[in-house]
Amino acid sequence: FYRSPSLSAPKMKFAALSLLLLPFASSLSAPASARKPYTFTKSDAIFKEAQEVMPGGVSSPVRAFRSVGGNPVVFDHVKGSKAWDVDGNEFIDYVGTWGPAILGHADDEVLSAIKETMDKGTSFGAPCALENELAKMVIDAVPSVEMVRFTNSGTEACMGMLRLVRAFTGRETIVKFEGCYHGHADSFLVQAGSGVATLGLPDSPGVPDGATKSTLCAKYGDLDSVEELLKNNEVAAVILEPVVGNSGFIKPTKEFLQGCRDLTTKYGALLVFDEVMTGFRVSYGGAQEYFGVTPDVTTMGKVIGGGLPVGAYAGRKDIMSMVAPAGPMYQAGTLSGNPCAMRAGIETLKRLSAPGQYEKLEANSRRLVEGILEAGRAAGHDVTGGYAGGMWGFFFCEGPVSSFSDAEKADAEKFGRWHRMMLERGVYLAPSTYEAGFMSLAHTDDDIDRTLEIAREVMEML
Repeated sequence: FYRSPSLSAPKMKFAALSLLLLPFASSLSAPASARKPYTFTKSDAIFKEAQEVMPGGVSSPVRAFRSVGGNPVVFDHVKGSKAWDVDGNEFIDYVGTWGPAILGHADDEVLSAIKETMDKGTSFGAPCALENELAKMVIDAVPSVEMVRFTNSGTEACMGMLRLVRAFTGRETIVKFEGCYHGHADSFLVQAGSGVATLGLPDSPGVPDGATKSTLCAKYGDLDSVEELLKNNEVAAVILEPVVGNSGFIKPTKEFLQGCRDLTTKYGALLVFDEVMTGFRVSYGGAQEYFGVTPDVTTMGKVIGGGLPVGAYAGRKDIMSMVAPAGPMYQAGTLSGNPCAMRAGIETLKRLSAPGQYEKLEANSRRLVEGILEAGRAAGHDVTGGYAGGMWGFFFCEGPVSSFSDAEKADAEKFGRWHRMMLERGVYLAPSTYEAGFMSLAHTDDDIDRTLEIAREVMEML
């Protein structure tokens, strides 16, 4: 370029560098509407092959994108708040491997701890000191917990919990809530949420009548429906998600949770909080700490494994003492208490116990949700939503949404179009109106600003 006599050599080098970087800087500052939507050629090819070797092409149903249209994105790698697919597309990720990635993906400190533990072996099938350490951290944090049994998944934890509450009370009947999901065990696949609702399945074929005859369903948020069932049946336990994440995001009132606590005490039933999703996510002590309501038994998973497979059921010592070998209620697992999962959980909980972590998560969740709702209303859409700690969600309807029947009134077709358009512009959201979203400590102000910029554009185009 023209060499001005007024420019010194260092200034000329800076000017030349600025010209070279100008196109790149312009692309970063370009509005969302100027960016070219992503394409997914490699993902499509891999998914086509996957459908030949796995049912529906996936290892878990919601991943198939059936309710939002199009093919799923095939991930290549993840880090922090971002995910990259096999086509090289970068996404701001609000799924966070369905909840566990609360620190952000592939956290350096957690990965380092896992690698150190792996050098000692990936599985023992024998007692491990790390189990004691994680169990004590859970007991110290969660109000209801005096003893812990580790499992390999949230579903397995809920299966063990179900057998435990029946063994302890000598009763068979359980009460769950419409749209609440507690894993895929036969007894729970009655008016379940999550993938069952996403795929439009009222129940699941292959579940025998006898498996569900002792499962009763109440309406979430409706204490009268709970008392009616407790009054007319010998109920072992009332089981619920203390913040619903499997009918979309539904945040209850403290009065409803306290009412469930009072009613179960009155009728001699146990109260169980399924905190597989909410545990260590809405607060360090879970939803029971967040709302100040203490159940008898708690199930956990996701966050307590730091991204590795894990689950747990836990509660009062007199109840947990029923579990073998301390008591007669049998449950076992080859990989339960896996040392790598225990170490990942320990390192994750250490970080989460630091002051201010959950305040940051909730502040960012609030900013994201309020921004999405503002964008939707400005574009003329009926929208409603909410948040709790690092968990959030919204619906395309006027609201409020307080139960699964309310969630069913949301515009799922519009959500599907919203999801695809956000995906094509670099925001990865749960592929169903019946799933919650997740915030991580790795999400930045810039991530949220960019997400809201794209959200405003997409809301105008819907």
